[in-house]
Amino acid sequence: MPQHSSTGALVTGAARGLGLAIARVLVARGFTVHVTDIDGDAAALAAAALGNSAFASTLDVRDDQACRAAAADTVQRAGSLDVWVNNAGVLATGPAWEHDEPTRRLMLEINALGTINGTLAALEPMRAAGRGHVVNVVSLAGLVAAPGETVYSASKHAAIAFSIGTLADLRLAGVRDVHISCVCPDGIWTPMLYDKLEDPGAASSFTGVLLLPEQVAERVGRVLDRPRPVTTIPRWRGLAIRPFDLWPRVALAGLGPVLAYGRLQQRRYARKVRRGTWPPG
Repeated sequence: MPQHSSTGALVTGAARGLGLAIARVLVARGFTVHVTDIDGDAAALAAAALGNSAFASTLDVRDDQACRAAAADTVQRAGSLDVWVNNAGVLATGPAWEHDEPTRRLMLEINALGTINGTLAALEPMRAAGRGHVVNVVSLAGLVAAPGETVYSASKHAAIAFSIGTLADLRLAGVRDVHISCVCPDGIWTPMLYDKLEDPGAASSFTGVLLLPEQVAERVGRVLDRPRPVTTIPRWRGLAIRPFDLWPRVALAGLGPVLAYGRLQQRRYARKVRRGTWPPG
């Protein structure tokens, strides 16, 4: 495993769940990690648990200037900003017409605008240093429309389009050693899904493999070693869903059985949670 001494990293939404698991992987790799979250007290507790190689601050990713200040703070305290992970995200389920305007705006601002703000904040010191890696945690919902999660999916489509387009702009500008990678996992057992086991609008999140945060965090570490524009987790799921994006009429025709399977999986996981056999360990 490559070690990175005296280098700085920042993770958004890192007080718990996947963000905390990613921060843990980065600390193990030798990074000084800036743990950020809109819940500053929880971020401070998470950083304390990670040890002397972590520090914390409150960050609302919707605030562009706050993101830039967090990047500067990382450089000042860690000596550099080599990795920025945009992990903060929110999910509300159900038909789009059932969401009120604040809910729609929240998903678009955190999932899409927050990713844009974080990426641009990170690119400023990274371009100046001539190196760095932005990892954007997107979702399989960024590759194919997810029924019951349409506004969330739209926000993730925006995040992946921005990421790949900005990477292309970097290469056109002659910047070769600054990378942007999108990690697109299947459903992850994090606080975002804890209350969705009985929610029919969340069936899309259970149609494939339910991942543990540690599994996705480990893949983020591998992406740092071998940058890729898009990584799907698991890889076969990325390949399996692409036809639904290419042939939407076929996708619409097959929605019934797919979502029925998702609801069956929800019930199975709900039973496992009640029995104490999920999550494993």
